[in-house]
Amino acid sequence: MAQTLAIDIEESKIEDGMNMLERATKRSFDIFFSCIGLLLLSPAFIYVYIILKRQKDGPVLFRQERIGMGGKPFNILKFRTMKMNSENENTPQLAQTNDDRLTPAGKFLREHHLDELPQLWNVLVGDMSFVGYRPERQYFIDKIMRENSDYELLFQIRPGITSMATIYNGYTDTMEKMLIRLQMDLDYLGKRSLWYDAKIIFTTVRLLANGKKI
Repeated sequence: MAQTLAIDIEESKIEDGMNMLERATKRSFDIFFSCIGLLLLSPAFIYVYIILKRQKDGPVLFRQERIGMGGKPFNILKFRTMKMNSENENTPQLAQTNDDRLTPAGKFLREHHLDELPQLWNVLVGDMSFVGYRPERQYFIDKIMRENSDYELLFQIRPGITSMATIYNGYTDTMEKMLIRLQMDLDYLGKRSLWYDAKIIFTTVRLLANGKKI
């Protein structure tokens, strides 16, 4: 689907599709449902914590600097899925679908998206939202902007846990996929609404419940 996507919009004039009231309502929903999620999913947090602790090969949580709303950096939280020192600090690498740097437990967590549970905290404190573009590292943002400088338009809004690009474009392991994702995210920026967010969340839950890997 993503490969044939055609979005004909004038990116230089894209503004946030939500008005002030909708943005405030969206933020209230984020706070409420992230609190509920942290509470209801606490058994899953404990389960994953025990699994990763038993590996005895490094910390349970993984923190990585990403760029969010306003172009400001923040630390995204994940359960660690990769072996320690699996990336050259001077040359960041993109995650692959079948990445050999994954630990056995990490592969399971990644396939079922359990590694992203700690991002509920990022949503609660305002670094992220449930729906929005996936936050990227500055290294890759610089590479994307050499191809399309409109990436900076995304800084009008909070990044998110899920999006249409996340659902249909999969892991962005190539520059081509990054540029497709950017176009989908810009499309979301211009036409987003509370109803559209609800549709994205419902679609994400439905696909995950049906076993689709996204």
